[in-house]
Amino acid sequence: MSAPTLGNGPGKALKALRGPEKASDEAPGGASPAGVPGAPAAGTSAARRRTRTAAWSVVAAALLVLLTGVALGTGQVRMTIWEALSALVGSGDSGNVLVVQEFRAPRVVSALIAGAGLAVAGSMLQRLFRNPLASPDTIGVTGGASFGAVLMLATGASQELIPLAALGGGLLAALLLGGFAWRSRMAVTRLVLVGLAVQQGLAAAVNLMIVRFPAELASSAMQWTTGSLYGRTWTEVWIGGSAIALTAVAVVASQRRVAVLDLGDDSAGGLGLNPQRDRVLLLLLSIALASLAAALTGPVAFVALAVPHLVRLLAGPPTLGTLGLTALTGALLLLASDLLVLHVIPVHGLPVGAVTATLGAPWLLVLMIRQGRLPQRSS
Repeated sequence: MSAPTLGNGPGKALKALRGPEKASDEAPGGASPAGVPGAPAAGTSAARRRTRTAAWSVVAAALLVLLTGVALGTGQVRMTIWEALSALVGSGDSGNVLVVQEFRAPRVVSALIAGAGLAVAGSMLQRLFRNPLASPDTIGVTGGASFGAVLMLATGASQELIPLAALGGGLLAALLLGGFAWRSRMAVTRLVLVGLAVQQGLAAAVNLMIVRFPAELASSAMQWTTGSLYGRTWTEVWIGGSAIALTAVAVVASQRRVAVLDLGDDSAGGLGLNPQRDRVLLLLLSIALASLAAALTGPVAFVALAVPHLVRLLAGPPTLGTLGLTALTGALLLLASDLLVLHVIPVHGLPVGAVTATLGAPWLLVLMIRQGRLPQRSS
């Protein structure tokens, strides 16, 4: 190969000495330089996900307002959606205001708060455990809440203490799970199997207590085995709702840490976090949120398991925006299930947990089959 000559001109000689330039350096329209492949495409994809999340959030919020109006206006005293929503804020016919505010609204608001709390807790647990089967139902939290509430009923304590006992039972289940994990040094991703054993053991203890109950207490105890919105009062709503709201604020504030932990423990440690400590603290926060929701409505099954998967299917990977969509979808699912119980299914006194369990059991089966096939696909 002949050396370049100055007769070709200084510009051409310099060009020949440097060698052929990269096409990306001369790309028109300000395309991404070499070394940052696909940067605009990644930004466009993230923008589309944000737009999709916002759109689905608007849809979920609109459906939630519509279903709330339907739930408040349906019953022996019928109202239009507008009349029901007006009665909720104290305007309109005094009879409608009494019916909505005193009898229907506590149940509806309980469904909204508990559904949102369970869904957000389920989303957090699945991210922290790195297991799509993780939820309060499968790690023993809802079983612990049932155990605490039924134990309090067995001792004849005041009804006002039962939600606190449910909260204590959920935290007890978390301590049992943590104790097993600590002694066996089990990986976080396998703790769900231990959680299922804890859940079933607590469920057996609850059933044993119910069998020994007097007949007049058995019906009250059944609420704490399947979950029910029957008989909610404003006192329970304000106490439970305030605690759930405060815990949810803490969960939102922790999302940056959760996002860093999603990168893996090594990367999180390199970015200044203590992965083990932060993961344990975030797990306790998620378990407290699930326990508070279960203390308000009982152990409503499968809301926390199914909703995060549905949101990922609609809006993509978990972000702060999808967490809000998760809360809206959980509230929507539990309220819709309660409407089915009250006005569609012809079974008097059917608890809402029976409907969510019927809807969620096939979902759990599909997830377990998919989980069982994952190692085979990766090998």
